[in-house]
Amino acid sequence: MTFNRGTEGERSEAMDQSAPPEPQLAAQWARVRGRMQQEVGEVEYRTWLRQMTLVGIDGDEITVHLPTRFLRDWVRTQFGDRLTTLWQEQHPRVRRVEIGVGTGGGTGLAESVAPPPRPVPLSAPSAAMRQESHAVEARTPDARPPEPRMAEARPGDERVGDAGVAPLDPRFTFDNFVVGKPNEFAHACARRVAEKPASHGFNPLFLYGGVGLGKTHLMHAIAWELTAPDRPGPPVSVAYMSAEKFMYRFIAAIRSQSTMQFKEQLRSVDVLMIDDLQFLINKDATQDEFFHTFNALVEAGKQIVVSADKSPSDLSGLEERVRTRLGSGMVADLHATTFELRVSILDAKVARAGVPVPARVLEFLSHKITSNIRELEGALNRLIAHANLFGRSITLETTQEVLHDILKAHDRRVTIEEIQKRVAEHWNIRLTDMSSARRARAVARPRQVAMYLSKQLTSRSLPEIGRRFGNRDHTTVMHAVARVTELIERDAAFAEDVELLRRMLES
Repeated sequence: MTFNRGTEGERSEAMDQSAPPEPQLAAQWARVRGRMQQEVGEVEYRTWLRQMTLVGIDGDEITVHLPTRFLRDWVRTQFGDRLTTLWQEQHPRVRRVEIGVGTGGGTGLAESVAPPPRPVPLSAPSAAMRQESHAVEARTPDARPPEPRMAEARPGDERVGDAGVAPLDPRFTFDNFVVGKPNEFAHACARRVAEKPASHGFNPLFLYGGVGLGKTHLMHAIAWELTAPDRPGPPVSVAYMSAEKFMYRFIAAIRSQSTMQFKEQLRSVDVLMIDDLQFLINKDATQDEFFHTFNALVEAGKQIVVSADKSPSDLSGLEERVRTRLGSGMVADLHATTFELRVSILDAKVARAGVPVPARVLEFLSHKITSNIRELEGALNRLIAHANLFGRSITLETTQEVLHDILKAHDRRVTIEEIQKRVAEHWNIRLTDMSSARRARAVARPRQVAMYLSKQLTSRSLPEIGRRFGNRDHTTVMHAVARVTELIERDAAFAEDVELLRRMLES
């Protein structure tokens, strides 16, 4: 390792005064790593810190290496001060921890680390492209923090992280995905692609649904499955990135005059995965590049997996040729979660956390937070953290106390008038028909649905609901609820209409 401070004699003197014997330094390093692992948790440690290697000590400075610039920048920002403090506890003369890029030094103190998942074979981008891409990220207000990349790194090898390929979340696997009726079809399609990429009828695979319903989870799960070390067959190269990242890398390639290299990088993979495609709406040049990349990969027998918040036909602002191509394979919808699925998801998370949470608390949260699984899991995380920090058991009362702000935001009261208006708009009837005496099926059926939803989504009594529908008797409301319940069980299309209305009213 090369140092730029002082003369050779000064450096030797500093080393003599402050450097402990190598076994002692190794023991100190092991204790620092152990403390970091305890403080940040196993998942955070494996994701960000496990690949740290100790290079050596020079005077009052410890040098630590990480294999990529992404990891170095992130660890330096998030954990640099804490690493310095922990080193000072072990070795009081240490004043600074230098975090660099590399795979260790000549001290023999680097921890033996198992290789990461199978690398993505993308060629190294030019220096100009790397500089431009970092500049573009720095100018982006909502740019994500640097993250570790999937590939095994070598000195000077920046090929994956700087090519714009995002890392995979170790939590997002098929084993951790809770399957229920709203997502079972999408899950089955994702499994099929993971087992047999580019199979007929499943290329491209287009996953769509609202925020927090599991699209990104399934995409990561596919990538993990395809890059598993024990997967039979030849290695499969996977490139996963958001549509936003795709656009920024394309812009950077244009500015650095390296578009051919950009094209070759993406068109050399076996599986290309683009998340949140709706970001490309009204971005014509990027759409054009995506279209040609899409065609080149499909014609070469490679797999495409795309996600968005709407179906291809509903993504207005995308070129017709792009929408047509996206809809030519398998399109799978992730519906809003049911109460049972939300409870199952929380059950699975509680089992992994190893913290006792009463069933009535899980049911309470599943009733209250219905629109977004991420928010539901976040509420549970907050509850568990509060219980651990203060040593309090989790009860319904403490749940309402700790999550009062979240629960208040979700405690939106749906009115009968709002239900009537939504149902009338959905079936294209007049609002006055909700309280009229008309008995034609085109009017009576929507009116029954509105009564059913009023019973499900409001706290109003049956007589009061009847009065809001033209002073009808409460037995009429009971009949409507029973009739709609029966039709939901028999008619899938009707059930989907009612569920859509429910989601719109609860959102």
